[in-house]
Amino acid sequence: MITLKSKREIEGMAKSGQIIADMHKALRDIIKPGISTWDIEKFGRSFIENRGGRAAQIGFEGFEFATTVSINNEVAHGFPRRDIFLKEGDLVKVDTVVELDGYYSDSAWSYAVGKVSPEVKKLMEVTLRALYIGIDQAVVGNRVGDIGAAINRYVEDENGYGNVREYIGHGIQPTMHEDPAVPAYGVEGRGVRLRPGMTITIEPMVNLGGWKVNTSEIDGWTVRTEDGSWSSQYEHTIAITEDGPKILTSQDSEFDKKYL
Repeated sequence: MITLKSKREIEGMAKSGQIIADMHKALRDIIKPGISTWDIEKFGRSFIENRGGRAAQIGFEGFEFATTVSINNEVAHGFPRRDIFLKEGDLVKVDTVVELDGYYSDSAWSYAVGKVSPEVKKLMEVTLRALYIGIDQAVVGNRVGDIGAAINRYVEDENGYGNVREYIGHGIQPTMHEDPAVPAYGVEGRGVRLRPGMTITIEPMVNLGGWKVNTSEIDGWTVRTEDGSWSSQYEHTIAITEDGPKILTSQDSEFDKKYL
């Protein structure tokens, strides 16, 4: 069932989303060569709790951490680890969900560790641009397929990267995962029609190689590219409004300003 949120509910989600946005901005100064992925987890959880929020991923289907921290060929859902240290040139993705006063928000971001190769820099740029291309389509009257079709056309047809199929965006509120499913691929004019009050996440995951991925048989969570190529991810929570899409996890970047 898809629930339409009131102005008050969307404002509550934006307050939750501001915690995530501020955490991601703060991580820019934390993520550097030599730190462990566990350091990111500790920082993220402390940041969320100090702002009065709850790290909603903890306990979700048995997951134990406030953040997922995925490196290089890890696409998503990576476990923070005390014995894994970031190196110059790594690409790390951090994802978290915050609940504040009953309101949820969800956002993932990719970070270059030190100086990355031109190939990785372009991958990050294309993935970030793909996110905003998808957001451009999140307007009243469009359908979910319009979001995915626009992303896939840019990622695969125009840039030749692999656009992950198995893991997708979703509705959010009153729980972490709600209808509708929001794939980063699709067919124009197909799928659920977008209505004012819907709140969704858009989260392209883009690989340097093919789009196929595997989930770890060891921990049951960590998702890696099938061919070992590196992967990038960006995600925002947005609200569908009569005035256009509104980003609820905005970092006030030059990209976000169009949607504030």
